[in-house]
Amino acid sequence: MSGVNSIRTAFLDFFASHGHTIVPSSPLVPLNDPTLMFTNAGMVQFKNVFTGLEKRDYARAVTSQKCVRAGGKHNDLDNVGYTARHHTFFEMLGNFSFGDYFKDVAIELAWKLITEEFGLAKDRLLVTVYHTDDEAFDLWRKIAGLPEDRIIRIPTHDNFWQMGETGPCGPCSEIFYDHGDHIPGGPPGSPDEDGDRFIEIWNLVFMQFDQVTPDERVDLPRPSIDTGMGLERIAAVLQGVHDNYDIDLFRALISASEQLTHTKAEGERQASHRVIADHLRATSFLIADGVLPSNEGRGYVLRRIMRRAMRHAHLLGAAEPLMHRLVPALIGEMGEAYPELGRARDLISETLRLEETRFRKTLERGIGLLNEATDTLSEGDELAGETAFKLYDTYGFPLDLTQDALRQRGISVDVDGFNAAMERQKAEARANWQGSGDAADEAIWFGLRDEFGATEFLGYETEKAEGVVKALVHEGARTEMADSGQSVAVIVNQTPFYGESGGQQGDKGVMRGEGFVIDIEDTQKKADGLFIHHGRLREGAVAVGAVVEMEVDHGRRSALRSNHSATHLVHEALREVLGTHVTQKGSLVAPDRLRFDFAHPKPISEEELAEIADIANEIVLQNAPVTTRLMAVDEAIEQGAMALFGEKYGDEVRVVSMGTATRGDKAGKPYSVELCGGTHVGATGEIGLVRIVDQSAVAAGVRRIEALTGEGARRYLEAQDERMRAVAGALKTTPEEAVGRIGQLVEERRRLERELAEAKKALALAGPATGSGAGAETRQIAGVNFMGRAVDGISPRDLKPMADEAKTQIGSGVVALVARSEDGKGSVVVAVTDDLTDRYSAVDLVRLASAALGGKGGGGRPDMAQAGGPDGDKADDAIAAVAQGLEKVAEEA
Repeated sequence: MSGVNSIRTAFLDFFASHGHTIVPSSPLVPLNDPTLMFTNAGMVQFKNVFTGLEKRDYARAVTSQKCVRAGGKHNDLDNVGYTARHHTFFEMLGNFSFGDYFKDVAIELAWKLITEEFGLAKDRLLVTVYHTDDEAFDLWRKIAGLPEDRIIRIPTHDNFWQMGETGPCGPCSEIFYDHGDHIPGGPPGSPDEDGDRFIEIWNLVFMQFDQVTPDERVDLPRPSIDTGMGLERIAAVLQGVHDNYDIDLFRALISASEQLTHTKAEGERQASHRVIADHLRATSFLIADGVLPSNEGRGYVLRRIMRRAMRHAHLLGAAEPLMHRLVPALIGEMGEAYPELGRARDLISETLRLEETRFRKTLERGIGLLNEATDTLSEGDELAGETAFKLYDTYGFPLDLTQDALRQRGISVDVDGFNAAMERQKAEARANWQGSGDAADEAIWFGLRDEFGATEFLGYETEKAEGVVKALVHEGARTEMADSGQSVAVIVNQTPFYGESGGQQGDKGVMRGEGFVIDIEDTQKKADGLFIHHGRLREGAVAVGAVVEMEVDHGRRSALRSNHSATHLVHEALREVLGTHVTQKGSLVAPDRLRFDFAHPKPISEEELAEIADIANEIVLQNAPVTTRLMAVDEAIEQGAMALFGEKYGDEVRVVSMGTATRGDKAGKPYSVELCGGTHVGATGEIGLVRIVDQSAVAAGVRRIEALTGEGARRYLEAQDERMRAVAGALKTTPEEAVGRIGQLVEERRRLERELAEAKKALALAGPATGSGAGAETRQIAGVNFMGRAVDGISPRDLKPMADEAKTQIGSGVVALVARSEDGKGSVVVAVTDDLTDRYSAVDLVRLASAALGGKGGGGRPDMAQAGGPDGDKADDAIAAVAQGLEKVAEEA
């Protein structure tokens, strides 16, 4: 039971047998405590339970919590590798009571576990209590039987725990293990307490007070328990070693490092192997929990840890990137307890390989320059801050690496000088930007970005989190407070809200704090990573510095994710069906639809659209995991990843892959691989369905497809089905037979229209003429037969056939037919039989008729011409004009 994995299991099982619920470790990025960079204790995930803001369905809990201490006030980074018990990543075993049991049961369970289950010798154990906590003192004597000289009263705040300036708090009781008098050091509270003989293995926090104000403390109505035992420390005790790095877990990781570097963990190289083993755990777990290396916030701390380990790999002589090759060893040791390591294996390995490949170039250049800059310095000297900044700014060599590289030579760095040089550069950059002519209303965002840095985006992993309000903007100006009903832009240190970019719309949702609620109506991303939450205060007032609980509109985010992932599938399907010339020209990812613009020279046929939809839905039905990797942008593109139009990419990019191709050269390979910073579904099946609903032209050579997914596609198809049932009902047939029935009706209507047109023409020529005067009947003008008729209900296109038939009726002569349309316009046709075309021109005559109708011109042949005019009521005048034209020609002859 002395192995790390068996110790962890034994601890959890022991408390589970005593009514505790085993609760999985929370992520390393704390979502309910914005004051913390990383989860650093087991109680972090229960913070809101202890304060009464959250209720759980259990009153006792036990966990093995992942923790990192490498940033902010909890920063052990520089000590790691050089001491026996400092780690960046560690596991905290803990049992918790939320108003259930208190000191007596906590002490009883702790003593039983370590002396009976773990079998530690009682004479090797001693405890501390807060100097005024007589109750705990007496309980240790009664339950553990410890003599008074092994229950040490500590008067300092080391034995009094507080969550903050206000809130739950209480005395602590720490359990120490005596490693033996062969190791220097004294018991806690003694002048030699910093020695390594007496090692704290467990801390019991008795949460019994509420710090109402800095000066007022009252009893909690339901006292609680929070404990923490370092797994690595208790493993060292149980395995009979004094050094955490000698436990089985670290021996396995260090052994893998020794094999790959062909060096032993001895002498000067021991620290390097330890750094690599420790930092491998921290970096792998951070990446698995969604943190990726960057130059800001958590990503910067991760990069520092990664690069510190990579520098030590370089010191060990590793010719090729090392860290990613150690990932299998880590998963072998910890993957069963923490399956997220296995799920993120590819992302962890790729991120480590990429970072180390790039870092080696920086390292080789920087070490040479650093040696050149310090060749005149000796132990105890200080490197000028300006020089350190030049190494950073010009050559990309970070300050912490400069410090670490000089540490072994006993040379320090003028950090104040470095920071001063950094500030001067920022001031110059601000001055240059303000003079660049950008819009004045954007200046405020750049100022806030410069002051607070980029916003930590947590939305890949969660839709809920806490944050601290860093700034408020109302009506274009910063303000310290905003009141109910006001519109306000909120800047927080971290957020689960996605800021609009890459075509994906920004998130909506709610921010809540003590006494206020803000409805977030939009989220924008400005100034290289500053997330701006535009909202309206529903109630209360919010001030800078307030803690806010943030919750993204889940339904809307889910729809956005589906539509964004579907966009990737449609993009690839378009390329597969239409050709690789298809490139994105723009996109919109909204909650209710997706829109995709792309280069293509002609409309897409219905058959092509159907094939595109079939291919995309084939990948949906695979329900394949959607995976994300971090890569260098050039490398990603070289490997076939598509860069999306309108997306801004840095040196490192998220590469999103989904599905497996089933046809062509890509069969068996990832189907869609794109560079994308948006949010996506976890598996393609979550998209549900892709339904293409429209295609159109946007510009010359640019087409647009619009589609629906999931619930939107379902509603669309239901509406289509309802319409089809309504059509079938009106036709008195079934939906399956409706299309055939409609075809029959269309053909029948065409036949009837043809018959009606023929009947109208026959009636128009056979019946009496409409109108009066010149258009009344067929007559002779200057010895020429003339038929002039004004007809209603005749289409203009039917006038010429009617005129031909009229010519047959009169044998020889001239025909003028005028049709009046429903909109009041008139159309006229004039026909001349062949024997008269040498005397009369149908074109000349129709122009006379057109003028009478208020029109101009007309055209055709000498035997047949057509024209029109806006005033169909002048039909009789038009016929009279043709008759007058005939008389004029006769007179002139």
